[in-house]
Amino acid sequence: MNVIALIVSFALFVGGLLLMGYAAEFVGWQGATFIAGILAVALSIGLPVHVLTKLD
Repeated sequence: MNVIALIVSFALFVGGLLLMGYAAEFVGWQGATFIAGILAVALSIGLPVHVLTKLD
């Protein structure tokens, strides 16, 4: 379970960074793309900190 959570958290983190980095490329959707990147990074940090501590 912890390995899967690590992989998901890492994928969310990297994906969020990519979304924030490429946000300027999506004409008309820059704000939404950047906010989605911020939410993905926040979720990637919050998942192991809050959810997985309750499952152990």
